[in-house]
Amino acid sequence: MFVKQLYTNCLAEAAYYIESNGEAAIIDPIRESEPYIELAKERGVKIKYVFETHFHADFISGHIDLANKTGAQIIFGPKAETKYKVYNAKDGEDFRIGNTTIRAIHTPGHTPESTCYLLLDEKGKEYCIFTGDTLFVGDVGRPDLLDGKMTKEELGGMMYDSLTNKIKKLPDDVIVYPAHGAGSSCGKSIGKETWSTIGEQKKTNYALREMSKADFVKELTEGLTPPPAYFFKDAAINKNGYDAIDDVKKKNVNALSVDEFERAIKNGALVLDTRHTDIFEKGFVKGALSFSLSGTYAIWVGTLIDINQPLLIVADEGKEEESIMRLARVGFENVEGFLKGGFAAWQQAGKPVDTVSSIDAAEFAKRVKENGHVLDVRKLSEAEAGHVKNAMVIPLAELEKNLDSISKDESIMIHCTSGYRSMVAASMLKAKGFHHVLNVSGGWNEIKKTDVPIETGIPGNLVIP
Repeated sequence: MFVKQLYTNCLAEAAYYIESNGEAAIIDPIRESEPYIELAKERGVKIKYVFETHFHADFISGHIDLANKTGAQIIFGPKAETKYKVYNAKDGEDFRIGNTTIRAIHTPGHTPESTCYLLLDEKGKEYCIFTGDTLFVGDVGRPDLLDGKMTKEELGGMMYDSLTNKIKKLPDDVIVYPAHGAGSSCGKSIGKETWSTIGEQKKTNYALREMSKADFVKELTEGLTPPPAYFFKDAAINKNGYDAIDDVKKKNVNALSVDEFERAIKNGALVLDTRHTDIFEKGFVKGALSFSLSGTYAIWVGTLIDINQPLLIVADEGKEEESIMRLARVGFENVEGFLKGGFAAWQQAGKPVDTVSSIDAAEFAKRVKENGHVLDVRKLSEAEAGHVKNAMVIPLAELEKNLDSISKDESIMIHCTSGYRSMVAASMLKAKGFHHVLNVSGGWNEIKKTDVPIETGIPGNLVIP
């Protein structure tokens, strides 16, 4: 028996490869099929099943392409209705993979069809459980992603029953393999580890504490921030089907000349610059937004940009295709192409450019003491743990809705935790005509080492609609 976690940092997503005696199964694959096909080929086995824990909302799953390329059967849990051929497992149904067994355990709560898959080893012992978005390390899946079809309270009650009657009854030594880690918006506060055990989660996960259903539902549903808009569209795509990833690649990976690129901008396309933030700030296509490949790139594009918005890419040489295909993972397929020759070609042609000025934490502290204006774009939970006194706090996901709260006449210093989100925010403000913008290099990680006045709790200058 061989089990491998295949973690995709840009999605904070974990897929799984399970193999026994010449047969393999894949659980929750990302959109590109090649990693799974190549792994099976290297090990000389056939992929028999593709298991889906639920209709994913935060990425486009690769189950359809993978099944088409390998002949594997797609397995969903009960109540999963699709517009393509799948097999709906019954609660408790077993599937053989070589000398091992995968048992479907219907665990509604995150969604009605959510199903965990329990792996039994060659001796029939419970070895690990692939929990999808039912159980994370330190958290459970949010119950508010059905867009009004069911209330979060109804789904929360289902989650309580699933955890109480099925998950918590498993042996303590069973390994927990969830679909997501820290950075995913599918939970409120997912831990940084990508696996755990049932016993450890019983000790540390708030959702597995002994409590009444009413108390559980209250705690589960409190403090939920609005999910990114693309979640509902991705869930529908996963349910209804999609174009083959190879076709998307042919359509979107286009090299555009400077003139073609400029014409597309004039026709309404938005430029995404995927170079590192340290490079971006020194010069970029005027109006471009910074979404570096070095961070949770696809998640932030999905959170901040409309899925139907025509897009253009500026990337480092050799990173153009990666920039485009990682967008396809979250359903963004309206990419008109990338700038041939990159930013250097644009600059050499004398086209409009812009820059972002950055300051270090020491300079930031000096300006704060001189009554400089601070914009903190971290999540509320991060700001509550510590923020600069009198800082304006607008989580990045809420920034565009609250631009009226920011003065265009005053210099504003923007920070997040390390610098990724603050550069996204700085580029957004620049594109909207805010010219007095300063990015704080190193973000809160460096700011908290200075002597700036710091407060905890709900910020007094919190701006959320």
